[in-house]
Amino acid sequence: MNTVINNSDSVATGLNGVGDAVGVGKRHWFVAIVNNNTEKATAQKLARLGIDHYLPIQTEIRVWKNGRKAKVDRVVIPSTIFIFCTEQQRREIVTLPFINRFMTNRAAASANSLAKPLAIIPESQIRRLRFMLGQSDIPVTVTARPYRVGDRVRIIRGSLMGLEGEVMDMKSAKSELVVGLDFFGCAKLSIETVNLEIIPAL
Repeated sequence: MNTVINNSDSVATGLNGVGDAVGVGKRHWFVAIVNNNTEKATAQKLARLGIDHYLPIQTEIRVWKNGRKAKVDRVVIPSTIFIFCTEQQRREIVTLPFINRFMTNRAAASANSLAKPLAIIPESQIRRLRFMLGQSDIPVTVTARPYRVGDRVRIIRGSLMGLEGEVMDMKSAKSELVVGLDFFGCAKLSIETVNLEIIPAL
């Protein structure tokens, strides 16, 4: 069962700067990026620090070569932990040694601005993901398939939402692509895959 969080709820953005639109006192779901295979250990560290977070996992029955069966908790979205905090708290959390960075929403960035908007996940999407993982008795994955050079894609979030283009290059970070936008001719844009969807071939 390949599942993507419903795109009907747009990902909000907040500018990473003083007095930004995110606000100081209001809490939001930010997307923290951590090293692969450290997600569970990171979640335990966050819990010890009293930081509200959500690590999507799903319990599965795994059969080993010797026929033995065991329940295992599989991380559904590798290298990702959702953290519920204020912008001020986020700036402190990002300095922790086990947090690499917070995901940005490059599609919402202004072409003439150096500000990097942060991806903010709506509470409704977090609730939906929790429900999905709690109710499903078959494996749930979040990405349908890897992107490839030449794929036709559409931007689904941010100020450039609706623009279409072609994947031109794969960045070193698996979550980021270089997309050539049709509307701007030969213009290229580095954009995270969370802001894209594949356009099915006719």
